[in-house]
Amino acid sequence: MASVETAAEHERILREIESTDTNCIGPTLRSVYDGQEHGLFMDKLEGRIRNHDREIEKMCNHHFQGFVDSITELLKVRGEAQKLKSQVTETNQRLQCDGKELVVTMEELKLCRLQQRNIATSIDKLTHCLPVLEMYSRLQEQMRAKRYYPALRTLEQLEQTCLPQAGQYRFCSIMAENIPRLRTQIRDVSMSELKDFLESIRKHSEKIGETAMKQAQLQRSLDSTLPHQQRVGSGRRAKKEVGPGTELDGQGSSPLSEQDSGILDVEDEEDDEVPGAQDLVDFSPVYRCLHIYTGLGARDTFESYYRKQRRKQARLVLQPHSNMHETLEGYRRYFNQIVGFFVVEDHVLHTTQGLVNRAYVEELWELALSKTIAALRTHSSYCTDPDLVLDLKNLIVLFADTLQGYGFPVNQLFDMLLEIRDQYGEILLKKWNLTFRQILDQDNYSPIPVATEEEYRCITGQFPFQDPELEKMPFPKKLPFSQFVPKVYSQLKEFIYACLKFSEDLHLSSTEIDDMIRKSTNLLLTRTLSHCLHYAIKKKNVGLAELVQIIINTTHLEQSCQFLEGFISNITNVPPDTVNATKLYGTSTFKDARHAAEAEIYTNLNQKIDQFLQLADYDWMALQGSGQASDYLSDLIAFLCSTFTVFTHLPGKVAQTACMSACKHLSTSLLQLLLEADVRQVSMGALQQFNVDVKECENPWSQCRILTSSIQQCCCCGGESWRNPAHTV
Repeated sequence: MASVETAAEHERILREIESTDTNCIGPTLRSVYDGQEHGLFMDKLEGRIRNHDREIEKMCNHHFQGFVDSITELLKVRGEAQKLKSQVTETNQRLQCDGKELVVTMEELKLCRLQQRNIATSIDKLTHCLPVLEMYSRLQEQMRAKRYYPALRTLEQLEQTCLPQAGQYRFCSIMAENIPRLRTQIRDVSMSELKDFLESIRKHSEKIGETAMKQAQLQRSLDSTLPHQQRVGSGRRAKKEVGPGTELDGQGSSPLSEQDSGILDVEDEEDDEVPGAQDLVDFSPVYRCLHIYTGLGARDTFESYYRKQRRKQARLVLQPHSNMHETLEGYRRYFNQIVGFFVVEDHVLHTTQGLVNRAYVEELWELALSKTIAALRTHSSYCTDPDLVLDLKNLIVLFADTLQGYGFPVNQLFDMLLEIRDQYGEILLKKWNLTFRQILDQDNYSPIPVATEEEYRCITGQFPFQDPELEKMPFPKKLPFSQFVPKVYSQLKEFIYACLKFSEDLHLSSTEIDDMIRKSTNLLLTRTLSHCLHYAIKKKNVGLAELVQIIINTTHLEQSCQFLEGFISNITNVPPDTVNATKLYGTSTFKDARHAAEAEIYTNLNQKIDQFLQLADYDWMALQGSGQASDYLSDLIAFLCSTFTVFTHLPGKVAQTACMSACKHLSTSLLQLLLEADVRQVSMGALQQFNVDVKECENPWSQCRILTSSIQQCCCCGGESWRNPAHTV
């Protein structure tokens, strides 16, 4: 059983040796040597070798005849091959002899074709090189002519198109090396032109703004004179549609000189024609620099530089002079510079694509608006001349209208004008305070004499006075009031006109204007005029006649308040009965002044009585009286009679009150004389004299014939007071 397995294993190993590559039979043979049947395997292997040798021999015997036949045929072919070789050699010799001339001709043709190819190559290379040379020559000419933007475009075409097509030549390398230097030169020169432009614009902003404001003023005048007529060419942005492409097109340059400073000469313009603000400025340096930096791929750098420089210029423009408030010209120059700055920025905004944007311009405008309003608030507060404030208001309105025409919001400026309006009102009040005081100081406090109808009509034309009885009287005659009345009334109207002038062009409704005028007029009446009247009433050395005339004057001014209401309504076109309309406080003002004058009359009368009583020199120990009134009392009675004569022009109640007050004060004072602490003893003669004086006080009223019945009645009633001292005695 073991021998069968061994035989099978040897058979397997032999098959493996036969079928396996000789490089891989090592492990197989090793298994044989490792076993115990090495001799048996060798016998088996030799037997297998003998079998293969027998098979090889059989195969060789089988194919030997064919091999012999093949050798025989090969020998036959060798002879034929020798013949063919000799024929080929002979034919080659003949071909070589016959082809010598053809080879020479072919060499000549080859050389000709090579020359022809070289010529074509040279022509092709020259075709590519000549445009490079021509373009470089054009570039040099443009650089010499300072046409930098076309030079930059030529440079770009040379670098991107011509040089790559020309190939690698030394002159091309030199040109390529010069391109960065030329690009830097163009950039630096364009930036230098831009700096010159910015400097020139900064210096000429005032001129640009002045032109723009003149244009706006002309537009306003045209709007007011020809509201319905179509006006051609009056727009503020007639040239806004002109973009940078118009300034620089194709290979050409700006139609304007590239060395311009930015301000054009407009001396040849007609005198009656106001040039447009953009007509004064050559913006080609900005456009060129923008295009150049865009072509260089540095547009962001250019935009940042331009905006930074313009912000710096804006801060300089917005810085007012310290003495700007002294003259209107200072304000005008300040506004002209601001307008000029924003006219330039607005034009750049509309003629360039993105150099400045709306947000940037609005940011600058907000800055300018805040600084301008702050400067105006500060400097206008120093102004004390109402005419200057009014001119400033008109200038601010023109400033606002000009910038509003360019699309800038100006509502804050008009709000600030309302603040200036209050300041203007205070300045007017101070001015009219001096005017009223001057009128009161210069008035003679006497009724106005009129000698002719013309004089009468002149005065009644200034002051609304109607008195049918006075009109029937022949000339010459006297008006009941003094010059103070028509002058004050005229000044009130002048004040209203002054307030109306300030309210013009403020875009206010008629109701707002009417309310503003009425409030200002109320301040004038209740504060300024009232203070002046009280000043006139309270000042020293004012006589009773003057006080009486002041009462008469204020009575007529009080009656004229309704005409003043109508005057305001006429100029504002607002009916006086409008709901929520402010009413004038003139009636109460003049009433208060009249009451103050009446009180001053009472006080002055009492003071005069006290002055006379100070002259009383009673001899309280006299043996008997003189039998007649004392001298001081006679003078006092005469003074009272003459004073009460003046009271005939006063209202009856005022005259009665004055008389009653004087009588009571005299009665009380006489009683005080009798009851003084110094009077320790009184003789009968002194009492008789005092009684005579008291009776004298009771009797004179019937002798004063010029008193009116009302005064006489008052004084008769006051006569009861005189008995008090007598009864006391």
